[in-house]
Amino acid sequence: MATGFFWDERTFWHGGGNYAFTLPVGGLIQPLAAGGLPESPETKRRLVNLMNVTGLMGELDVRTASEASTEALLRVHPQSYLDTFKEMSDNGGGELGLRVPFARGGYELAALSAGLSIAAVEAVLTGDVQNAYALSRPPGHHCLPDYPNGFCLMANIAIAIEAAKAKGLAGRVAVLDWDVHHGNGTEAIFYERDDVLTLSFHQEGNYPLDTGALADRGKGAGEGYNINLPLPAGAGHTAYLHAMDRVAIPAIRDFAPDIIIIASGYDASAVDPLARMIATADTYRQMTHKVKDLAAEVCDGKLVLVHEGGYSEVYVPFCAHAAIEAMSGSAINLADPFGVTFEVRQPGARFDAFLIAEIDRMAEELGL
Repeated sequence: MATGFFWDERTFWHGGGNYAFTLPVGGLIQPLAAGGLPESPETKRRLVNLMNVTGLMGELDVRTASEASTEALLRVHPQSYLDTFKEMSDNGGGELGLRVPFARGGYELAALSAGLSIAAVEAVLTGDVQNAYALSRPPGHHCLPDYPNGFCLMANIAIAIEAAKAKGLAGRVAVLDWDVHHGNGTEAIFYERDDVLTLSFHQEGNYPLDTGALADRGKGAGEGYNINLPLPAGAGHTAYLHAMDRVAIPAIRDFAPDIIIIASGYDASAVDPLARMIATADTYRQMTHKVKDLAAEVCDGKLVLVHEGGYSEVYVPFCAHAAIEAMSGSAINLADPFGVTFEVRQPGARFDAFLIAEIDRMAEELGL
């Protein structure tokens, strides 16, 4: 079966309204490249363009999806939040939370982003495709049930999980978040539950500042089902692959999920403006290979990557292309035009040894 690729041009038209510009946007007025937000549509649009040029798009089962229904949204977000969001969206946009402005129509675009995630997860769980990639925008892993933040307006992955559960398609779900920022929204939604394992790799002390601690393991029935791995700034290729082998793979294997969902942000890359990590396109390629192999072992290959952050318009397309190649089994093997430069910038042997020791220490504290 092919790899599914779920996307919609309309999601690229989400913008920050008049957040940074006096020009009106929304409706049929397409946002400027940045749209007032560091979370630019160009990282995703350039990915689609790159995939078309290399031929990768032609190897995938390309689909779109409908907006998530109100019923689906209400499984995660309260009616009061949805009502306020919709009213502001219909009246020109605004800002509901922290660092998450939107223009007119932002509600429908966020619901479409969630709908892409729902469709990708359902297609994999029903066996319609082997695995899938959801190019969701706006992202979702920072969004709390009633408080959006960090460019995230709806909790895409959580909404997709609850939709699958409502249809009886999945019992246990593992969410691995390798976005460089802590997945605080996903964590909060499932913090007291034992049917969803949430695991986040993130740069320590980046965003949000008050979440993502190693000691935060869940609560009540969820005790032990939340794992945070706060990595020191400067972690690169070797550290990320060691974190996969030492923490993510054994934790997910022990949990034995029905499906693995990756919150796939690319802001741990070497040139991202909102972080200080040194991952490369090959880092994402190899991490995806590892989790694909794990999915084949524990859940019949059921794997979904949902696009989250990543703010380098130049490099995100190559990082995501590498991940999609890996999950689809493509033989394109696109060369990274920045690879040699970023290999030279990788941490030296002494710092890598420190990072590996830190990851091992944290793994022991986590009981892994």
